[in-house]
Amino acid sequence: MKAIVVTDEAAGTAGMRLAERPRPEAAGNDVLVEVHASGFTPGELTWPSTWTDRLGRDRTPSIPGHELAGVVSALGYGTRGLSVGQRVFGLTDWTRDGTLAEYAAVEARNLAPLPGDVDFTVGASLPISGLTAWQGLFEHGGVQAGQSVLVHGAAGAVGSMATQLAREAGAYVIGTGRAADRGTALDFGAREFADLENDTLEDVGAVDLVFDVIGGDVGNRSAGLVRAGGTLVTIAGPPGARPADGRAIDFVVEADRGQLKEIVQRVRDGRLRTAIGTVATLDDAVAAFNPTGRAKGKTVIRVRP
Repeated sequence: MKAIVVTDEAAGTAGMRLAERPRPEAAGNDVLVEVHASGFTPGELTWPSTWTDRLGRDRTPSIPGHELAGVVSALGYGTRGLSVGQRVFGLTDWTRDGTLAEYAAVEARNLAPLPGDVDFTVGASLPISGLTAWQGLFEHGGVQAGQSVLVHGAAGAVGSMATQLAREAGAYVIGTGRAADRGTALDFGAREFADLENDTLEDVGAVDLVFDVIGGDVGNRSAGLVRAGGTLVTIAGPPGARPADGRAIDFVVEADRGQLKEIVQRVRDGRLRTAIGTVATLDDAVAAFNPTGRAKGKTVIRVRP
């Protein structure tokens, strides 16, 4: 099968190449998915799991990508809950070959049915962004109606999801980003916007929940905005600063079939939109991951027409 592979962490996305790789087999409780579309997060090239297996052994050349939408083509021994020919989408294991390929072997529990009225491209854009936003807001942040939520990167793939879900939950959302992102963040449901390049972040005032995807200085300064009893939730690693009278939580997103169903239902009924930017073929994937200008939205690779 055709697949995108990486062998050199230092080279980043420029080190990707299109290659022929053996088609994987579905082990016990796995399904083999004929991939129609794949999402990709550039940051995964810095994750140890991209380069080694669960025991720390080198597994290059690796196939990156952890989001997919496609069709089940085979079932592993003992696999239940899905069937051959079924449309699915979901999030793959971090330490196995990924989804930038014509086929991927995935644990069945990590996948959810993809309704026939949701395009594969949309389905592949949902797992990491949607699950990260859902888990950060509801599992770790405990967001409630009437609270104020500061969402960093509100125009990005994860931030736009968090903005929409928090707004639907009844929260007052303040988005952040670059000046050029203001219109997009407001369109996704933010009530206010703070330009991180020109505005003073501290002018936002106290909030109940900070959803941080940036970390560093922005994350550290955000800790001072959390009011008593509030929460700072981040996916940018352990926070360097913590709220004086609140919680700080960093987490790694996990696959969850029930949450994927909730997310895709919101897409179907128009409550949730994805921030898809570039859509490219597998043959053009390397160029798509190395744009000449600033990429906006989620890059999705359409593996099959």
